[in-house]
Amino acid sequence: MNSFIYLASQSPRRRQLLEQIGVPLRLLLPDDAEAAEALEQVRAGEAPLRYVRRVTRLKLDAALRRLVTSDWPAAPVLCADTTVALGAQILGKPQGAHEAARMLRQLSGRTHRVITAVAVQAEGARHEAVSDSRVRFAPLTPRQIAAYAASGEWQGKAGGYAIQGRAAAFIEHISGSHSGIMGLPLHETALLLRKIAFDIEH
Repeated sequence: MNSFIYLASQSPRRRQLLEQIGVPLRLLLPDDAEAAEALEQVRAGEAPLRYVRRVTRLKLDAALRRLVTSDWPAAPVLCADTTVALGAQILGKPQGAHEAARMLRQLSGRTHRVITAVAVQAEGARHEAVSDSRVRFAPLTPRQIAAYAASGEWQGKAGGYAIQGRAAAFIEHISGSHSGIMGLPLHETALLLRKIAFDIEH
C-alpha cells in the first residue's frame, strides 16, 4: 500500500486541499525544459468540458513520463485542471491586468461555469472525474474591477479571479463544489483515491 501520492501540479491551492483531507503527497513538477503552459492551449471550437478533460490527461501523461525517467519510487500520480467558461467561451489565465479586467467585466452580473477535471493513475489503471459548478457574480463597478486587477490576485487563475481571495466578495451564489472552484473537488478526488485503494482515513 502506497503511503503517499504524487501531485503533478504547481498550484499551492491543490496541495493545500489535499493536505486538508489528510493526503500525504510529494510534488512531481515539470522542469524548465518542459513546455507545461503549451499543454493548456485551446483548440479552435473546443467545448469547455472536452478541453479540461483533454488538458488533464495531457498533464498526467507528461507527469508519468517524468516519473519513469526519474529515480523516484513508484506511487499514484494525480493531476487536475480547472477552466472557467462563459457559455461556450473558455476564459483561461489572464496574461496581464488589462486582460484580467476584461474577464471581470464579462463575468459581472452573470453566471459562469467552473469545471475541474481530476485524473489519478496507479499501477497502470487510470481513473477520472469532473466537477462542474455554477458561479454567479454580482454586478461589478469599474472601481471594483480596477482595484482587483491592480491587486494581482488574478495571476495564474483561470477566469482571472480566485474564489478563496478578495473575489469572494463578488460572488452572489454558488451551485456545486467550492473546493472544485478552488481547483480540486475534494469529494470527487476522495472517491478516485478510494478506487485505487489509497487510504485517506488513517
